[in-house]
Amino acid sequence: MEAPEMKLFYHPKDRMRLTVGEDRTYITVKPRWASPQSRPNHYLALLDGKGEEITMLKDPKDLDAESYKVVCKELRARDLTAQVSRIIHAKQEFGATYWEVETDRGTRDFVTQNLQENALWFTDDHLLLLDVDGNRYELPRISGMEPQSQAFIHAIL
Repeated sequence: MEAPEMKLFYHPKDRMRLTVGEDRTYITVKPRWASPQSRPNHYLALLDGKGEEITMLKDPKDLDAESYKVVCKELRARDLTAQVSRIIHAKQEFGATYWEVETDRGTRDFVTQNLQENALWFTDDHLLLLDVDGNRYELPRISGMEPQSQAFIHAIL
């Protein structure tokens, strides 16, 4: 399947659909990144309503402009990654770490277990925290955060 043949759209307003040429239509489509950490924004799988792969797009930007907008909107709605701008409070207790943070999605409270496995350092300044519910909290530039946030990170990690 070639990207120019594909048209992604909402119908009804909350269900993403896919048509391929004049040939096929998929009533329910869910986009998923194949390797979000190692190859961000590349290799997008389009899955049907049963979770079966319809196709894989090496670069979603190959889609027409409207289809690309639909995919981006759907990915953002399904993305569980919040960008942390400030750590309001953090404490460790009995092997769990309790966080209160300011994010691009508002103030969030979450819990992490076993930070050796659930705190992923991409660089010395870029951290990803995975909470007990599978949500992701990204701290892309710790050195740019205010001193209190940096102090919490250095004390806990």
